[in-house]
Amino acid sequence: MTTGNHRGGARVGTLIGGALFALVAGGLPALAAPVAAPAAPAAARSGGNGSLVMVLDSSGSMGDDDGTGRTRMESARAAVSTVVDGLPDGFPTGLRVYGADRPRGCTDTRLVQPVRKLDRDALKRAVEAVRPRGDTPIGLSLRKAADDLPKPADGALGTRTILLVSDGEDNCGAPAPCEVAEQLGGEGPGLRIDTVGFQVKGAAREQLECIAHAGNGRYYDAPDADALARQLRRAARLSADGYRLKGRRVAGAATADRAPVLGPGQYLDTIGPGEKRYYAVDLDAVSTADLAATAVPQPGAAVDTFDALTTRIERTGHEYCATNTERFTQKEGATPLTAAVARVPSPDGGRSCDRAGRYRLVVERASKKGSDAARWPLELVYGVEEPLADGVTPAQSQTEYGEGGRSATPPTGDPRDVRGGTGFNDARELGRGVWRDRVLPSQTLWYKVPAGWGQQVVYEVEFANEPTVDRASTTYSYGATRLYTPARFPLSGGGEFHGRTMYDGSPASVRMGGVPVAWTNRYENRSDVQPVHVGGDFYISVTLGARAAEIAENPEIGVVLRVAVLGEERAGPGRDAPPVAGKPDGNADGEQGSGADKRGDSSVSADSGGTGGAGWAVVAAAGAGAAAMAVVLAVFVYVRGRRRAAARMTRGSA
Repeated sequence: MTTGNHRGGARVGTLIGGALFALVAGGLPALAAPVAAPAAPAAARSGGNGSLVMVLDSSGSMGDDDGTGRTRMESARAAVSTVVDGLPDGFPTGLRVYGADRPRGCTDTRLVQPVRKLDRDALKRAVEAVRPRGDTPIGLSLRKAADDLPKPADGALGTRTILLVSDGEDNCGAPAPCEVAEQLGGEGPGLRIDTVGFQVKGAAREQLECIAHAGNGRYYDAPDADALARQLRRAARLSADGYRLKGRRVAGAATADRAPVLGPGQYLDTIGPGEKRYYAVDLDAVSTADLAATAVPQPGAAVDTFDALTTRIERTGHEYCATNTERFTQKEGATPLTAAVARVPSPDGGRSCDRAGRYRLVVERASKKGSDAARWPLELVYGVEEPLADGVTPAQSQTEYGEGGRSATPPTGDPRDVRGGTGFNDARELGRGVWRDRVLPSQTLWYKVPAGWGQQVVYEVEFANEPTVDRASTTYSYGATRLYTPARFPLSGGGEFHGRTMYDGSPASVRMGGVPVAWTNRYENRSDVQPVHVGGDFYISVTLGARAAEIAENPEIGVVLRVAVLGEERAGPGRDAPPVAGKPDGNADGEQGSGADKRGDSSVSADSGGTGGAGWAVVAAAGAGAAAMAVVLAVFVYVRGRRRAAARMTRGSA
């Protein structure tokens, strides 16, 4: 969950007053109580280029009774077996042990199952054969485990996870585990070290927490065998379900004069703490240019509310045309962070940022000391929107939420199962209606909802009532949601909505929505209105806070989404555009999106291609040239020299 500010030098105030588009209220049924979702299928999806190696403590203390009459090793074997059953088919997984081969020795670490396409039976046999015997060389085992993980092919970006399970601290001293974790975590993007402490306390717990923090991961506490199985499943699934990145690799420059020139499309880069990345684009004088940057830290990695991602569009001389900064609003752990900005030519074409020429796109990461120091994958989407066709008078801007505001009644009915995507690129398409999913602590699920000219998306997310673990004191986490435009602009809710709620295992809900889509919204100053200027797929992210791992008894918790698309869709951006033939009225309930199958089950839509599968896409710009401007908005469309048949959009290269 993030907050941000938009400032565009190319914007003007509200152009013309008047009546708003009529929004369809419907008379939606009253809100029902939260519904607990069933467990998602075990092999829901794979994280693309990810891999996992479990590092299992097999030292002598693992032969001790865990309080249930079984040894700690017996409970660990059962937990690993549960984890293996829950991983996606084919997900590269291996197993390393330490302390299993001799009574004493600080080099006693061995890879018992190589990291390769998941072989559940082989992994179970391997862990069954392990017997606890010796010392605890954690530092050396971590270093070896990093070498066990295959490097992604062709420079691809993916999550490579070391999942360490231990019932004590390193007793070998060298190499020091925290130092090894810090070194590994800083070697490049994508490496993650999660730790699970099985019945540990004091110095042992502190060391495992230190390893996870330095290794861009999370520490999970397991005071008993049930907790061990639960926490292992969470950590392993979080690795397997990592954000699926997409785009052409590009290396942003550290200085403006070396910036690579980009065409419209989708790109991948990385960014480190305190770093700026420069890119160059050539813009005409009449088209709108959009830039969205999504930083993808490891889920739950250490962050602070001061950590931020900023995007800017600049002209020569560091003149800002527009800028946007997004921050984490919590300290529980990292989530994907998206900042977006647009160069919108002013109606009279008189601003310096309206001129044709070369511009710079700048992405900057601010990081507080103690926050995650790893390089983050950076997904960039750069698009250009053509101006309107000659003779098209755009409908007036839509600046109010109207009947899509906080008082709107969300849809009711029996929820249908769905499985959210890992990010923008595989977001699961939803239609109007009620949907049910499950989310892990530290995880963000993604969905997309189509909305056209004159329509607005409004929805509610309910975090389910879940059984909780025994806790000495009250622990709170949070549930959050964010709505993004087809160009990936994060919407703030405009004071009408606040996309976050506290979560302690009891039912909690949060609402979010956007204003209706209107072409002239791009000239508004409000950050919740200006980006809503083209139709397509609007994206919904749903996040559960990292501390929920200390609260919920089940590995995942249920979520219910109640999605409405209000308003009658129009055939185009023009003032006189007719309704789209054959489309249902905007308040229709229970309609299923094209991304869902006839059963409404939890299969995931395939990547849609192009620019992240978005309905919004990138285009080649129309030519420059401008005429004199009249004060009436109806004359505005004649200012531009080359207006095409519509504000159409085509995909750029990704």
